[in-house]
Amino acid sequence: MGYTKRGMIFPVSSAILERIDEYQDTLEHYSSPRVDLIDWKATPDHNVEILNDTIDIYRYYDLTKQAEFLYDCVEDTIEKIIPAELDYLEKYDRMTQFINEYTSLPDTKVDLLIKFLDQNGGKLSKKKKEKHFEELGDQEINILEENFEEIFMNE
Repeated sequence: MGYTKRGMIFPVSSAILERIDEYQDTLEHYSSPRVDLIDWKATPDHNVEILNDTIDIYRYYDLTKQAEFLYDCVEDTIEKIIPAELDYLEKYDRMTQFINEYTSLPDTKVDLLIKFLDQNGGKLSKKKKEKHFEELGDQEINILEENFEEIFMNE
């Protein structure tokens, strides 16, 4: 339908992962009733061999439930996941810019600092500071934490 450019990956799998139990139920809604209709045996290479004719089991099937599930996931991706990701990236860029203007850290440490702050509610643990950011003093850490909170948590 032209929503994305050719070659662009549409991250619908994120929406599916958020609803993994419903995804499993949706798949089983179709497959479970048919399993008893299939005669099969295990093969030596840990695969299966189908022993009966199964073409009529899969002819003219109704995938309404599966199509509705996929539509809901696409809708969540468009309305929630992509906007949330763009919002995060914009905040990440602002925080990166602040860190680079405030102190001198290699890009890998800037990324690590933002990751740690994000994982710990905007605070850098003493253990992470001692292990990864010994070059930063307590006052510098406080200023970085305050700016992280302002950028990521107060909007």
